[in-house]
Amino acid sequence: MRAARVVITGLGVVTPLGLSVSETWAGVCGGRCGIARIRAFDPVGFPCKLAGEVPEYRIQQYVPKSFRKGIKLMSRDIELAVIAAREAVEDSGLVTRGIDPENINVDPERMSINLGAGLISCDLVELAPAVAASVTEGAFDIRKWGKEGIELVTPLWLLKYLPNMLACHVGIIHDIQGPSNTITCAEASAHLAIAEVVQIISRGDSDIGFAGGAEAKVNPIVMARQDLIGRTTTQSNDSPESACRPFDAEAKGSVFGEAAGVVILENLESARRRMARIYAEVVGTGESTNINPAYEHLEPDGRGIQLAIEKALADADIKVGDLDLVIPHGTGIPCDDLAEARAIRAALGPDARTPVWPTKSMLSTTGAASGAVDIIAAVCAMANGVVPAAKNFERPAPGCDLNIVTEQRQGNIRYVLCCSYTYGGQTAALVLKSFDGEVAG
Repeated sequence: MRAARVVITGLGVVTPLGLSVSETWAGVCGGRCGIARIRAFDPVGFPCKLAGEVPEYRIQQYVPKSFRKGIKLMSRDIELAVIAAREAVEDSGLVTRGIDPENINVDPERMSINLGAGLISCDLVELAPAVAASVTEGAFDIRKWGKEGIELVTPLWLLKYLPNMLACHVGIIHDIQGPSNTITCAEASAHLAIAEVVQIISRGDSDIGFAGGAEAKVNPIVMARQDLIGRTTTQSNDSPESACRPFDAEAKGSVFGEAAGVVILENLESARRRMARIYAEVVGTGESTNINPAYEHLEPDGRGIQLAIEKALADADIKVGDLDLVIPHGTGIPCDDLAEARAIRAALGPDARTPVWPTKSMLSTTGAASGAVDIIAAVCAMANGVVPAAKNFERPAPGCDLNIVTEQRQGNIRYVLCCSYTYGGQTAALVLKSFDGEVAG
């Protein structure tokens, strides 16, 4: 059986620059920065006091009335995924149970879902009373916790913080009855999740798939961990707009934040039957693992990323010269940026001058959401024929010999490569192809 072609027919995103694709795209084109001093908690005492936080929202506006009871079991990560998924469905023209139960135009059994998720940290105020009740002579007492403390935790508490609950809530709202999965590979999660849904559709196990990721990293526990393992910038608390500087000589570390991105993937024939708007085709996927003994950073030669890129290009059956744009992971962590730059150069060749556009200087590093956000940025670039300028790139860091886009460019963008990695060694790459302005019908 010939593998089905897989296209993107819907986009949904929530980022520090806006609660929609249009707001986010306008923000990056305008060179705006979504990084600022942390509002979610008092960052006094934290080495890095910055984050990328999404604008205020009311989750009730994005959830059907029949599902409103489920809101009390949603962590912030889940809420962000629900918001992005709703925009993606509406953008695609699909009518699910969560959009209009009286006019459904999709077979629930032929829909699949795979969302990347982080290891969701709980809200401290939910556990603080229980922990306080479990202290004996100034120390935590596990026996007292089992007898008294745990009684102060709501029985359904854990359901807010299981990583698979992002896909669960979105799946229930939109009545997704096909294959379901969750990828928890930190910052590589979204690309891996999208790749898996592409495979599910390609082999005929579903016609339509929800894919992407979401994570809310603006949490004291999460931020403390990133500070402790040395991934955050600590020298730019008074200048948040210039704090994150991927591949730049003045880069000192990353800034973390929150976001969600969901794309609707669809069998090309399904999209054509319903005369859907097609944004792009996913033509290549690649994955690899290469663990650095110092797990919190990439291996210095970036071999894992190189392998993922080479696999994606081979899967797409294109040459390096066919690429019009690369969106790298680019966190602003100097040793990781150098490793990624080496990997890109090794995969594309020493003479390749493909434009490279890092996004995290404006959007922050958003964990499991970051890959999906970059895919959506790539689709917007292709659709508009525009590559926005990279923010905070003035002078390349030694060894980072990449053709960073420093001024906005216009022109036809046919193929885009997006890649990601995470501490621990997982890497992924995807190749998108524009649909040449074709209409599905």
